[in-house]
Order: sequence, then structure tokens, then C-alpha cells
Amino acid sequence: MSNNNFLHMYQTLVSIPSISALDDKLNQSNKLVIDNLATWCQTLGFECEITELNNAPKKYNLLARLTPQEQQVEHTNVKGGLMLAGHTDTVPFDDKQWSLNPFALTQKNNKLYGLGAIDMKGFFAFILDVLQGLDLKNLKQPLIILATADEETTMAGAQQICQHKNLKPARCIIGEPTDMIPVFTHKGHMSNAIRITGKSGHSSAPDSGLNAIEIMHLVIEKLLVLKQTLKNKYSDKHFKIPYPTLNLGHIHGGDNANRICGCCELHIDLRPLPGISVKELQAILLAAVSDITKQYPNTVEVIDLHDPIPAFKGATDSSLVQLAEKISGEKAIAVNYCTEAPFIQQLGCETIIMGPGSINQAHQPDEYLAMEKIKPTQEIIRKIILESCF
Repeated sequence: MSNNNFLHMYQTLVSIPSISALDDKLNQSNKLVIDNLATWCQTLGFECEITELNNAPKKYNLLARLTPQEQQVEHTNVKGGLMLAGHTDTVPFDDKQWSLNPFALTQKNNKLYGLGAIDMKGFFAFILDVLQGLDLKNLKQPLIILATADEETTMAGAQQICQHKNLKPARCIIGEPTDMIPVFTHKGHMSNAIRITGKSGHSSAPDSGLNAIEIMHLVIEKLLVLKQTLKNKYSDKHFKIPYPTLNLGHIHGGDNANRICGCCELHIDLRPLPGISVKELQAILLAAVSDITKQYPNTVEVIDLHDPIPAFKGATDSSLVQLAEKISGEKAIAVNYCTEAPFIQQLGCETIIMGPGSINQAHQPDEYLAMEKIKPTQEIIRKIILESCF
């Protein structure tokens, strides 16, 4: 693996487009990223399992496992040890907003620029570079690398891997950009469309139709009350924004000023706290608009725009949190964004989010990693692997 130094692997991963999008015109396979990772892992002695997703054709997960010699009799059933996990897809990008080539790892102003530089292809370059400097023959506990697909849209890769029957790591670190600060809990994510189907007609005869915009006005009033109710009723002191948030993000309806609007649709974003289940929040949302649905039967629909992502909560006193705090020198925190953690956690492992780069650069034009962070990040990853597996 002499040619596969840190920057070479970093550049290779960034150079391969692997965008996830709900728009088929933008959506891309991640297979070439997975193939490169598998090749590098195999060179280090990992046994690799590449799986196409059941619900997302041309999207793939990689499970790379390195097992101590004494545990290799039952190599398909991996228990214990450490799993290092991340996703291989990126968000779409606006070419007009980028000043640099998003598919080239550009060194400039002591920064590494590129799409996926910190969200989160770069994490795999860090892992593999660190592993090249370790004597893997002395491994005492299993070491697993998980690379998933479609995190940026459906999280289908993580949802599929959590059903794996022969995967039972003791610990998992998901390398999303946290500036190497351990994250032990985060909010969930729900996106809903509220669709009003009225009856169109000529504006000069208002009673001949049913104006969807007017009904949506009533719905929005209810949602603003719900927004305040969530703020008043629920609180978690670990979060900077300690309550569930509700955002009215996008609305469209109607086609002409002199026409009664026959259809209006509003897209909202809900971020549940740990302890509030997705089903509970869905029921709260439906209850908020129930009076309107009774007043206007068969007019109001509440639709999931994607499968809801539950909140994630780990234990602050877990051995992994304590180890990460000790090695990083940072106290574990809560964050408002969401990750694959609630699905990975279903494998039964202690789970945290902790990776290179700042979340402030994620999903931004000219995404970058500050180069002064490289050596400290490599050292933290190295120490965690040594403590967990050697």
C-alpha cells in the first residue's frame, strides 16, 4: 500500500462523484467509491463484503472486517471490538457557488477543499492512513470499517446494515464532522408535506370553488400554535436549542391571480428530541390539524417526504464516551442535526459521532478541512483504535 498515502486516498475519494438525491437526474451510484475502499482494505488484510441495497439499486454498502487470529474460526460472526463507520455519498452541489473544482482535492490557504472533504469521505482516508502505521498482526479485538450509501437522502444503507445478523461490535464511531468532539446524542428529523386539495374555479365566483390557499392559511395558524406548544412542553438541557423545532420551509400553490387555487402544498421540518418517538410526533402533528380535516373532509393530507429519522441518545457514562473524552480532551456534547447513529445503535453497540472537520462546512460551497487539524485527528483516531482493539 506504499502508493496509497493519505493525500492520494483523500484525492481519489473526492474525485469520484457519488451524489445522493431524490431527483433521479442528480442521483448517482457510489459503487466506485466502495470498490476503492474495498481494495485498500483488502491490502491491509480485511475481509470485505459488498452488498447492493435492497431498496436502492446501484447503491452499495461495504463491510470490511479484520479479526484476530484466535477468533477467525467463526469469521462470519464478528462480535466485540470497534467499528468505524461513515457514508460514501455527498449532497448535490451548485457549480455557480463553488470557486474550486468540487471533484478535485485542492490545497489552498492551508485548507483541503473538495466535495465530501469533511462530509464525509475524508474520514476513510484518515482511518486507512492510521491503519497503515499499525502492526495489525497484534490485533486483540475485531476492527470493522463500515461504508454506507444514501445517508444524505433516505439513510437506506444504515437501515439495511442494522439488520445484519452476524455483526455485533462492542463500539462504533461514526466519523461525521464534529471537529473530533464526541457527540453522544442528537435530534431526529422528519420532513412532511401538508397538501390541501380544494376546487378550482373562476375568481369572480368564489362560492363555485374551494380555495386551497385559504384552507392552508388555517393550517399554518394551527402549526404556529403547535410550534410554540412544542417549545413550551418539551426540553432537554443538553441541547443548545433545547426543544423540538418546527420549520415552515417551502410552500407553493395556485397558478393565476384570477383563478381559485385548487391545490396548495406546504413542506415542514420537525426535529424531535430524544424521548419523543417518531410515532408520537406524527400523532401530535395530525392532531394539530384535525379540526380542519373534520371541517373540510378529504381535503387535507399529511405526507412523509422521507422515512422519519429517530433521535439518537447514548449514555454519557459509557466506556466509549469516557474513552473519547479522555483522548480528545473534549466533553461529549449534543447536536441538533441527525446522523445514522440511531440505526447503527440497533446493532447493540456503544455509539458516538466523532470525526474530522467542522459541521459548519458541511453542505456548503467550497467545503474544506483545515490542514492544521490533520495530525491531531490522526493521533486521536490512532489512540482510540489502539485502546479498543490492541
